[in-house]
Amino acid sequence: MSEETKGGLGDLVGKAKEFLTDDKIDVIADKIKSVAPDSIDGHVDTLAEKAKEAND
Repeated sequence: MSEETKGGLGDLVGKAKEFLTDDKIDVIADKIKSVAPDSIDGHVDTLAEKAKEAND
């Protein structure tokens, strides 16, 4: 992978972190839980928490 590509991916990750604030992660998780079976709510919450940790 070239340095230009790596920089592009880094920029993309940075923009994603700016967009996906903890509040937005919660909103997305709530929307998923509203349409998904209740049996996966715990998994959605776990994934949301991991996304928040990655966002730090």
